[in-house]
Amino acid sequence: MPTPRTSVEDTGRPLPDLPAPLVLEHRVLKSLLGAWALAACSPEESAAVDDHLGDCGACAEEGLRLRDAVGLLHAEETLDLDPMLRARVLEGCLTRRPARVPVPGWATPYDAETARLDALLQDIGDGEWQAPVRLRWYEHEEQVSRRTTVAGVIAHLTSVDGLVARALGLEDPGERDSAAAGALDGLGPAERTEAYWQASGFSPTRAVRAPWREQSHALIRTVSFAGSDAVGPSGSGRLPVPYGDCDLALRDAMIDRAFECWIHAGDIADAVDYPYEPPAPRHLNRMIDLAARMLPASLAARRDSGLAAPAPADGPGRKLRLEVEGAGGGEWLISLDGGSAGREVAHVALDGVEFCRLAAGHVSPDEAAAGQVGDREAIRDVLSATAALSRL
Repeated sequence: MPTPRTSVEDTGRPLPDLPAPLVLEHRVLKSLLGAWALAACSPEESAAVDDHLGDCGACAEEGLRLRDAVGLLHAEETLDLDPMLRARVLEGCLTRRPARVPVPGWATPYDAETARLDALLQDIGDGEWQAPVRLRWYEHEEQVSRRTTVAGVIAHLTSVDGLVARALGLEDPGERDSAAAGALDGLGPAERTEAYWQASGFSPTRAVRAPWREQSHALIRTVSFAGSDAVGPSGSGRLPVPYGDCDLALRDAMIDRAFECWIHAGDIADAVDYPYEPPAPRHLNRMIDLAARMLPASLAARRDSGLAAPAPADGPGRKLRLEVEGAGGGEWLISLDGGSAGREVAHVALDGVEFCRLAAGHVSPDEAAAGQVGDREAIRDVLSATAALSRL
């Protein structure tokens, strides 16, 4: 009788006997080669095939060919997640799952863009909140810029969103700091931001994210739950929102905030080397439409300042056909002289994202890639008026 095997710790206790290896015929082992190559055999079968391949050259060659074929069928894939996965999931959820309390159509771009920016902010590290960001816009016939940080950009968005919050009767985060209380009254977006930066003394950390996100949620909740007294007749969003030297209807102010959120999210993404896509086409269309509707007023302001050609003294008014190509695009007839009637004197075609970059002051009128037909002076005036819509 054989002596029982003992453990390596020399405890004297016998180890369990190992299972006897499978003994299979050659034809059975050969039939298992396909499953062995796919790692689909049982442990006992795999052991039997391994032993057989060491003794049978023909089966060893066949097993090697099968293993190589399996490698071609299963190409190696990276285990890293697609950096745009979160953004696509959010977009899909916002697109396909209706909210219990419907968000007004004119507020959905802001809802989507704040969610996308928040996803970006949650992905960046603590040190990246101090990454330098250069904000750019078009002013006095030239492109200007202002240097800040990722945290500074979020503070800027919080400050300007406060204009909408105040119009809706919500707390203005800019006035939570006693040093800033009352200092922001009557200021436009640029002046308000500068005052907020100086008075609040924000820290360049992710701590600025929470107040901004709380405020964006509060704005969406309020316009969704509010009655007609809060947002205008029949919930139309006509409540005026003071923007310093002008007023915007609430529905337009929310589109403006969505546009700026997207543009500055792109600024942040560039600073931290993060991929960032344009808005959904239907949201991009609303942003382009707002800019197109604001062009006649921008043209008139430039004409009053001597920066645009004067309107003809007589004859019918003039119009320019603005064609915005790509997803979210369309066509708009822009009045050059302020009237509703007129003859078409020029046609300009731009890509949708390029038009938005021009309206944001990220490209100059001379740099904008535009197809142009007709009155060159009118075309130049419209492109310059588009760039003049930009601000800090």
